[in-house]
Amino acid sequence: MGSRLVTGCLALGLLLNPVLPGVSFTQPAHAQSVRVVPEGNRLRSQPDVPFASARRTSASKSSYDAKFEKVLGVLRRDRRLISSIKRVAGRYGIDPVHIIGAIVGEHTYNYDTLDSAQSYYVKALAYAGINFSFELNGEHVDEFVERPQFDRCRKEDIQKSSNRRWSCYESVWNAKYRGRTVDGARYPRKNFNEAFFQPLFSGQSFGLGQLSPLTVLKMSDLVARQSNFRKLDAANAESVYKATMDPNVSLHYMAAIIQDAIAAYKSAGKVDISKNPGLTATLYNLGDPWDRAAKFRRSGQTWPKENYYGWLVNDRIEDLRSLL
Repeated sequence: MGSRLVTGCLALGLLLNPVLPGVSFTQPAHAQSVRVVPEGNRLRSQPDVPFASARRTSASKSSYDAKFEKVLGVLRRDRRLISSIKRVAGRYGIDPVHIIGAIVGEHTYNYDTLDSAQSYYVKALAYAGINFSFELNGEHVDEFVERPQFDRCRKEDIQKSSNRRWSCYESVWNAKYRGRTVDGARYPRKNFNEAFFQPLFSGQSFGLGQLSPLTVLKMSDLVARQSNFRKLDAANAESVYKATMDPNVSLHYMAAIIQDAIAAYKSAGKVDISKNPGLTATLYNLGDPWDRAAKFRRSGQTWPKENYYGWLVNDRIEDLRSLL
């Protein structure tokens, strides 16, 4: 593809990977102060785009450039959505361009395309009233995590935080159940979200922000503290899917994900990424910001680096800012 969005080489220094979210790091008085990451990309050319994204784009007979411009056009026309983005970003103390970057990145690479924000309101209504449950082989996730394999997740400090609690459950699933036979039962080689949180739908993420139900559950506490929304409960699957699908709600969860990534890199990585939307977009795409921040600090690298998705956001930052 001749597109300038897909030029370049593999990013050997993508944001690095593994420490549970919310882990506090006690630093001595002389500890290294937080350094502000400069704006722009650290990599001269865009890292290669994953094959799955390339295949989806090719199947739709489109190109990354065309999808980028289409998403930009949709957002430019929807002033109501832009106004909501600004309002929510202000509530969470982040620059609204971080949310714009996440939307543009998702709909350029990880989703077919964005036809209109209104289409997501319609889809959210279609999900409403459907009776389903987060379970695997007839066992609800709330019952499943009561098994002794999850005992380490029952520590008080982990249970107090929805992010740490669900991240712990996810970690135990990956280590002890995924693709394994346990107590005579064979478990699928699927991630935690796929195994329990998609009872009706094949996609892993949904809505304007392409959120997964598991990610929404992780961010429940952060959103509840800063909005008028109640904490989510896996027992109420409909409310979780509403938070995932309805733009009026999902924007809050997108903002919380970005806010959490910035906090992770300040605390565990000792760098401030709030002035670099390409890095917050990279973390929005990859997830696990606390693990990645801790590994970045151990790596000795000067600055964290963007992936293909974040590289686009930084490269086209003026186009994104023009929407605001």
